[in-house]
Amino acid sequence: MGNWIINHGLTSFILVVWMGINIFLFVWFYLFYDLGDDYYYTRHLLGSALAWARAPAAVLNFNCMLILLPVCRNLLSLLRGSFVCCGRTMRKQLDKNISFHKLVAYMIALMTAVHLIAHLLNVEWYNNSRRGVYDKLSTALSNLEDSDNTTYLNPIRKIDVDAQQTPTYLVIRRSYFEVFWYTHHLFVIFFIGLVFHGAGFIVRKQLTTDPPHNFTICKDRIEEWGQIPECPLPKFGGGPAQTWWWVIGPMILYLCERLLRFIRYMQTVQYRKIVMHPSKVLELQLVRDGFKMEVGQYIFLNCPAISQLEWHPFTMTSAPEEDFFCVHIRSAGDWTDRLIDIMQHLPEGAQGPKMGVDGPFGTASEDVFDYEVSMLVGAGIGITPFASILKSIWYKFKTSNPKLRTRKIYFYWLCRETHAFEWFADLLQVLEREMEERGMGDFLTYKLYLTGWDQSHATHAWVHFDEETDVVTGLKQKTHYGRPVWDKEFEEVRQENPSSVVGTFLCGPAVLGKVLEKKCAKFSDVDPRKTRFYFNKENF
Repeated sequence: MGNWIINHGLTSFILVVWMGINIFLFVWFYLFYDLGDDYYYTRHLLGSALAWARAPAAVLNFNCMLILLPVCRNLLSLLRGSFVCCGRTMRKQLDKNISFHKLVAYMIALMTAVHLIAHLLNVEWYNNSRRGVYDKLSTALSNLEDSDNTTYLNPIRKIDVDAQQTPTYLVIRRSYFEVFWYTHHLFVIFFIGLVFHGAGFIVRKQLTTDPPHNFTICKDRIEEWGQIPECPLPKFGGGPAQTWWWVIGPMILYLCERLLRFIRYMQTVQYRKIVMHPSKVLELQLVRDGFKMEVGQYIFLNCPAISQLEWHPFTMTSAPEEDFFCVHIRSAGDWTDRLIDIMQHLPEGAQGPKMGVDGPFGTASEDVFDYEVSMLVGAGIGITPFASILKSIWYKFKTSNPKLRTRKIYFYWLCRETHAFEWFADLLQVLEREMEERGMGDFLTYKLYLTGWDQSHATHAWVHFDEETDVVTGLKQKTHYGRPVWDKEFEEVRQENPSSVVGTFLCGPAVLGKVLEKKCAKFSDVDPRKTRFYFNKENF
């Protein structure tokens, strides 16, 4: 239990608070409309569906206020920098912005369904009342005049159906990114509808008349309404639209976010170098005035020659010490395939197409140097943030930077094919040589795993096993065939670092993330004087 609290305590507390607010809003507004005297006649006309429509509406207002905040990337980066003094645990919460964005979206989808169904029932019961299906009181209420020029209005003028945007499934985002991107941006229409939602004073409550209409007396004396002083015709009125009160602030913040993105898009970006690596990996070295970055950060790229609207995230592989920023792009869909095709057909030495750059934005990998010991796990192209980290370490060694707090790094790279190792092996060779010259050979322990191999690979490796360098990568560290035994790896790290805080960083698939997260909890010790593992994952 203690290990779980170390890695998930604050996250769980935030989720409990969020869920508690949702439950409170639902219960409060349900009881308000189900028990309030002002809504007695409306409730009699519509039944329990009134409360079932209004309670989800309150929850929707709250979550529609939250839904935009996790995708305000510049705001999150600003907060991340402000939380440097607050410790890594607080900053880790900002790295889960997309997960929280999804949770809020699921809540919106659920409450929309309840809200919509309840209003459909309201329509049915209201129409039945007008046709005299129910009692005399319902019929009398439904037949009250409804005109902009009269003060005697129906409790319900019309029923509005929310046009909500449902969450997009992860499989659509990965396999059909264009579909995901364009449908997701229907949120513009959704928020315009939200602002005007309820502007027609839809749900009415009973207003005070002179003399007052007491429903406890008059509900059984319908024929005498308007004929005796004790029972004047009941008057109804709706309150002003309230949804915009909740969403106007986040909408302004998001508009500022988009304005900043547009300003960055208009800035000139020049190509310093374009390199095509094996396994269809494209390296772009770019330059933009005033660009500053930290290790492990990412940017969004837009290529108008492919699409004016699409922006795609890529982790930078360059170090902050370099005078350019660099990304490695793997062929993984229509957009990346078209970009690679354009770059391959460029004349020698020519500049590439116009490229818009938004960022940089902070990620969990920024915190790598806050830990005494770090475990870096990359899968395939997921090596990119760690390339930035290892390059920065090399520069820090080169300049003898005294601020380097990290004393040990364990690096694991999992690849399906041998060609994927080629573009990164050069950097590892330089690091090997640099650390040996400085007598720090133990600073970096790296293990490369080839997960896609056949018997010919294994036989070839076995024949050349006694050679000084690996036949696949040319490094001194031999390539492992298969997948890591994570229990063994974590136990080894714990034994070698008996009283350290170990940051475990992953850039890779969610399945591997779940495995590593469990291992961090399993091998962490509750005693703060012993080894503790903190899990961090890249999220875009």
